[in-house]
Parts: sequence; C-alpha cells; structure tokens
Amino acid sequence: MSDTTAPKDGAPSEELASAPAGPAVPEIAGAPVRPELRVEVVSRHSGHFGAADSGDTTGYGLTQSAVTLAPAASRPYGGWFDDAVDALIEDLRASGVDPAAAIEKVVIEHDELTLFIAREHLLDVVAPLRDDQDLRFELCLGVSGVHYPQLTGRELHACFQFMSLTHGARMIRLEVTCPESDPHVPSIVSLYPGDDWHERETWDLMGIVFDGHPNLTRSAMPDDWVGHPQRKDYPLGGIPVEYKGATTPPADTRRSYR
Repeated sequence: MSDTTAPKDGAPSEELASAPAGPAVPEIAGAPVRPELRVEVVSRHSGHFGAADSGDTTGYGLTQSAVTLAPAASRPYGGWFDDAVDALIEDLRASGVDPAAAIEKVVIEHDELTLFIAREHLLDVVAPLRDDQDLRFELCLGVSGVHYPQLTGRELHACFQFMSLTHGARMIRLEVTCPESDPHVPSIVSLYPGDDWHERETWDLMGIVFDGHPNLTRSAMPDDWVGHPQRKDYPLGGIPVEYKGATTPPADTRRSYR
C-alpha cells in the first residue's frame, strides 16, 4: 500500500509541487470566458449513423456522440493573432467599451482566427478593425448565416469575413449570434458599404435581420415568399414542376422509406 500521509505542517509534497497545472481557462482581457461558451454543443447523436429509429443494424446503436463548435482558445494564440487581439482590446478600452463584454471568446481553428462578438458591440469592434493602423482590415468579403436549431438562445450565427490588404492579406472572422426569437444583428453597411447585398441575401435565406440596413429586401426569393429556406428546420420540399404533362412533386414527398 502506498503512503498517503499528508506532509507535516501543511507543506506541499514534491509530487504536488511538480504536478502539471490543469488546462488554462480561456479569458478575454483578464476576464474568464463564460463556461457555457467555452465549448458549445450543437447537437447530440445516438447510434453509429445517427439513426433515430430501429433502422440502425450496425450493432453500434448505443454509441453516443456530440457535435460541438470549436472550443475557446487560450493564449498564446500564435503568430500575429495575439497582436491583433491585443490591438483590438486596446482600441475598445480607449473608446470606453469593456473588451470582455464585447468579445465573447477567441477561437483558433485550422489556423484561422475567429472572434465571437456580442451583437450590441458589433459596430464598436468593426470600426477599429477597419481604421486601426495595426489592424487595417479594409475589405469585408461578406456575411453568411448559419443555423443551429439545438443551440438554445444562440441558434442563428452571422459570420463576417475580413481581409487586411495592408498587412499581407491577413484574414479574420467575426461571428455574431442571436436567438430565433429575436433575430436581430446590427448592419455594418455604414462602415463596409460592400456588405449591402450580402446582408440582404443572409436575411432572405436565413432570416437574420440586419438593423440599420438601407434596403433590407429579398434578393433571391420572390418578395411574397414566406419563410427563410436555408434554415435547417425549413420544410424539405420544393415547387411542383410539370414536364410534358407529368408532374414532379416536392423532393420530400417523392418516395417514402418507412
């Protein structure tokens, strides 16, 4: 039996003193990232192929898996990422904005830098991102939408891509979330006019409302279209097509496997 006697006088043992520290808690400007944002679970699956009924004949029906977003990163982020985040934090403080309130978390995935930004502070972040000489992301490549139906309260994500021509085509992504019940995100067209049609398309297909947009109208769907067809809970179907007297029904009614 090993000796488990505590050290005298409360002094730490050599084993405890030399034990490796646990993983660093990611933080922004000294404030820890909220625990529920460090790893966000998008969905959970049962069975080897995610079959929801008795159709799983693989023998792996009890397999459980979770799909998550990339976890919050801890410093050092690597390369120029640390300098860019530090410059942005400095700019936010100079303008009277709490960096920890504006930047929810930093994510490093596939050697790409993504900042999750609280929607109420999006314009506070975008302005120095464009104008600070240490950042100078002059070009917005557009915005796209993502829908995670099971990510309660953060179902809709607006993803903005930026490039710095001044600093050798550096790329950065800003990701802003909003709930389905209140799908509003500030428009950045006042700072990046080229994002006009991208925001229109993201609203048209994903239903994210960009407040302050000069003309938020349909771009792909007819003006009287109901709903936003690229959301994951939008009914799978289509418009019946007639071809030489034969009718092709919507995709989800053509064949049943049940």
